[in-house]
Amino acid sequence: MASTSTTMEQHIAVFGGSGSGKTVLLSSFYGAAQEPKVRRVNRYAVTAEDRAQGRALHRNYLGMRDSSTVPSANRFSATSYRFVIEPSADDLPKGRSKQKAAKPLGIVWHDYPGEWFEEDPSSADEEARRVETFRSLLSADVAVVLVDGQLLAENAGEEERYLKALLTDFHTGLYALRDDVLEDGRRLARFPRIWTLALSKADLLPDLDVEEFRELVIGKAGGELDELRSVLQSFVEDPDALDVGEDFLLLSSAKFTPSAIDVTTRTGVDLLLPMTAMLPFERFAKWASTRQRGAQVAEQLLKFVGPVVGFLGTSKFVKSNLVGAAVSMIGGGLGSKAVSFAAKKVAKVKDQAEAEREFTTRVLARFAEDLERGVDDRVLRRGDDA
Repeated sequence: MASTSTTMEQHIAVFGGSGSGKTVLLSSFYGAAQEPKVRRVNRYAVTAEDRAQGRALHRNYLGMRDSSTVPSANRFSATSYRFVIEPSADDLPKGRSKQKAAKPLGIVWHDYPGEWFEEDPSSADEEARRVETFRSLLSADVAVVLVDGQLLAENAGEEERYLKALLTDFHTGLYALRDDVLEDGRRLARFPRIWTLALSKADLLPDLDVEEFRELVIGKAGGELDELRSVLQSFVEDPDALDVGEDFLLLSSAKFTPSAIDVTTRTGVDLLLPMTAMLPFERFAKWASTRQRGAQVAEQLLKFVGPVVGFLGTSKFVKSNLVGAAVSMIGGGLGSKAVSFAAKKVAKVKDQAEAEREFTTRVLARFAEDLERGVDDRVLRRGDDA
């Protein structure tokens, strides 16, 4: 896989049962981003570093758009996709080629096979592969657990049957992995700390908004959600810096009918990039500033916040609450090691070209607006809005 010179790189891990729509979701996310109209509106382009992966995802999307063909599920396939967010061709600085354009933002999408939470390993080799694959997800800050809207609809009136089974499968699957993932029982400083529950195929439940979805999960399977939270806390240093089931999202990759697939009718897909980029910045700043934390954990929390502050520190957004909180945090009582770490990160990014800063500032500002719109449309519920 090609290397990149991205300044900031965020990781998202997507978990979902077999048939929950992970492949369709990823194809819809990437394919829609290739549409010229979408690139013009966004003023940025999303490209796959691995061209073969990009072509496959785009082909899946075009198959849905032009032939109403649903892409095949990748059973037992654990794959990571690396994307770069860069200025679109119409938005390049004058006289600057695409090859020389800034590439300050990167997103890595990890897809974990749902079958691995539903079925026992068939061999020692497969068991070892599950552990190694899960370890590869530890760089993610945001994890998305998909709740299959089709199965929820099929269990109307008895939703707890599906929800309890889903969350129990995740809980027991993670518990089974824990001793192999934690070397000598040492908890992890680097671990996904934001676990979002997302309703996939939300178009099948058109009358359900995100608040009602949240109430349904908590009301029907709140105990199982607490058990999932407990097992995740057992993986991580400073378990209070962990949000499980605090953020909720509605997702629909397209509108499916017996005769057609309308890829222009999507819900929540356009929020995945903003959530991956912005939620860690917001949440980690809050966690790191609330109280003293161990230096190793503080470094992990500041690893993403520092570069963002470096880009935004001289911009018109410097007076915003988020940036102000992060700046205060970096100068606050986190310990000399953590402060030194953050200062070096900020100094490094401040040396980048002004064009890179302007591009990143604009993209992150757009992401923040997208998240606010998602909340207003009752598609997204953010834990910090509670």
